[in-house]
Amino acid sequence: MKFKTLWKGAVLVTASAALIAAISILGIVFFVFSSSVDSQNWGVPIHEISNALIWDGESYVLTEESLLEQNHWAMLIGESGQVVWSLYKPDEIPDQYTLSDVASFTRWYLHDYPVRCWVREDGLLVVGAPKGSVWKYDVAMQTQVLFRTPVWFLSLFLLSLVGVLGLSCLTVRRWFRQAQQIRDTARSNWINGISHDIRTPLSVVMGYAAQMELAPDLSPIYQKQASAIRSQSQVIRDLVNDLNLTMRLDCEMQPLRKENLQPTAFLRQVVADFLNGGMADGFDFSIDLPSSPLPDIKADPFLLRRAVNNLLINCVRHNAPGCTISLGAEAERNQLLFWIEGGATTQTIPSPSPRQLEPDGGAAHGTGLNLVVQIVAAHGGTVQFFTGSVFRCELRFPFVSHR
Repeated sequence: MKFKTLWKGAVLVTASAALIAAISILGIVFFVFSSSVDSQNWGVPIHEISNALIWDGESYVLTEESLLEQNHWAMLIGESGQVVWSLYKPDEIPDQYTLSDVASFTRWYLHDYPVRCWVREDGLLVVGAPKGSVWKYDVAMQTQVLFRTPVWFLSLFLLSLVGVLGLSCLTVRRWFRQAQQIRDTARSNWINGISHDIRTPLSVVMGYAAQMELAPDLSPIYQKQASAIRSQSQVIRDLVNDLNLTMRLDCEMQPLRKENLQPTAFLRQVVADFLNGGMADGFDFSIDLPSSPLPDIKADPFLLRRAVNNLLINCVRHNAPGCTISLGAEAERNQLLFWIEGGATTQTIPSPSPRQLEPDGGAAHGTGLNLVVQIVAAHGGTVQFFTGSVFRCELRFPFVSHR
């Protein structure tokens, strides 16, 4: 879910940047093309002005003076370099030109006036515009450079796109982390507040229930009801503890104090403590351990004990007294397998059909199994739950490497 959100944000930002870049490039290309076409014409094409300039036998006449835009001027230079006709020509423009003069202003400016030229049979027609109205610059480049230009532009575009993608990923990732931290903090504060508010009245209920359960002047029926109150209150207390631990593991706030554990000794101690706690009354327990010691695993004893206890409690709560609860450990290649199963009979191992937990830990088993999954995942292991006539859970942990 986190990756999908991050990826969607990055794709959205990148697509927006690509759209902006594409529109900008197309806009620049269209502007350059349209501007270059307009700059070649400067309004009325010069060949139309040349067609309107005719010789009537005595002098040159421009039949359509309206073709010259406001503040524009025109002149005709004869073969001898002498101006033979002009219209609105500024006084600073000379009347005589040499070949070098003509070669100079045909591409640039004539006394800072931008000009256009048109070659006629009777001379050179020059049309000028006001100073500062047109920018002219001669651009020349090698053909190889011209052919490489699109490649350079495409490379720069792709480089910019990659940069935007990287920046958008970092930005979205930072935003996502901040939002996640806010949500985690709010959830943590809420769970801590609820846990604190529940613990005090729950301790009072459990204390009074324990006193009533041991009161000699209370009838057996009421003593049994007080025992049920104490037992169910303990369930609520364990649920609150599971919620706190689940939240801390989910938010990576629970430090792991790993140490080398000998699986056989650890499992025997956990089972002994569970039996001494009184929760296993009425149930048969069997332990299947290999005769030779198993290799060590690196784990947090408190968290791993919590996971195994949750599985044992789950078997006790969801099975009737008299059933058998079995657990054991064995080596599978480079992994340690812990397995726990419980049900009406353990003669038939459930078919290997693992099921996935629901997001809330499974409606039938609450948050206890979900906490087991989190604890094992924090140790780099895997969990599988099997359905059938017998509940079975398999925990796999990597062995400690001695290399």
